[in-house]
Amino acid sequence: MANEAENRAAFDVQAGYCAAMAAPVTARVCVALGQALDRTSATGRRVLDWPGEPVADAVVLRLIGGLHALHRAGVDAELSRVFDGAVTDAAAVAVTLGRVVREHDAALLPWLDGPPQTNEAARSAGLMTGLLHLATRFGPRVEVLEIGSSAGLNLMLGRYRFDLGGVAVGPADAAVRIAPEWRGVAPPAATVAVVAARGVDIAPVDVGDPAQAARLEAYVWVDAQERLARLAAAIGEVRRAGVDLVRGDAADWVEARLAEPQAAGVTRVLMHSVVWQYLSAEGRARIVAAMAAAGARASAERPLGWVMMEPNRDLHRHEVRVRGWPGETPMELVALTHAHGAWVEGLPAPYETRDYVMRRGAYEAD
Repeated sequence: MANEAENRAAFDVQAGYCAAMAAPVTARVCVALGQALDRTSATGRRVLDWPGEPVADAVVLRLIGGLHALHRAGVDAELSRVFDGAVTDAAAVAVTLGRVVREHDAALLPWLDGPPQTNEAARSAGLMTGLLHLATRFGPRVEVLEIGSSAGLNLMLGRYRFDLGGVAVGPADAAVRIAPEWRGVAPPAATVAVVAARGVDIAPVDVGDPAQAARLEAYVWVDAQERLARLAAAIGEVRRAGVDLVRGDAADWVEARLAEPQAAGVTRVLMHSVVWQYLSAEGRARIVAAMAAAGARASAERPLGWVMMEPNRDLHRHEVRVRGWPGETPMELVALTHAHGAWVEGLPAPYETRDYVMRRGAYEAD
């Protein structure tokens, strides 16, 4: 159980992530909030008395999402000057944020009820990199099962056009085009054909509802205007063609989906991004067990894959890991990526020779 000092320290930790990802305004807001919060508001008390692990629970980003929503609504001119980057003095930013939290306490408090629904479409670049590795091994046709789908933007990765280190994937006439800065080794030049994509979320976002779409927009860091433009395009695609997304528990859903008949010649792939930390230990263990059991049943005709993009807090980066069955090869690290998909770095094998902090097996074991 965290204490007040640890909860305040989480704001500096998050500021480090933001600074590493070229988001100086959001980093400045993080630092100032850690100093400005006090117990004169219900929001302040709830944050300072947060009972869980504040970084893993993304409590800082929950609050920043609420503040960004107030900025986008134009309810406080001084707050908007902070979010626009016009006010940079640390003390002045802290004074403004402290006042805003007190004056808009009732509006901000509900933002602490659940984790951010960032659902960044550009994360599909890292996920598609993983699918390319599986396609090289098992063939192009994949059935995607995504947990933590949020609004389903990454469920549409089969409809996006990617340029991944010169490797083109997806329909040439796609409405959403994703071309991250590519670093390192190019991914395999394979073909990926997403024949089906289904997802689950404990609290799915219906972007057909303008209020829910606005909430997604509030979770986008104010520094990244290009992300807002991409989000708008992806939301338009969801509204046009829809996604297969249901409400439910991730472990229950994975167990049920893996028990269903699988088409021959199609690789069934469990996929997720920035989700694992939000699942319970029991839920993670059940998913690992279900995948192991399904992997034991997998065959060359009906393969199984697992593609994940999850944070490595030591690096302030995210890791793309892949596993495929049949076979005994453990989860492999194939790429590092910016948290919001701005860049992807392909990694050569053997990965252990790279100067990175490795956590091989952590996702299978925890």
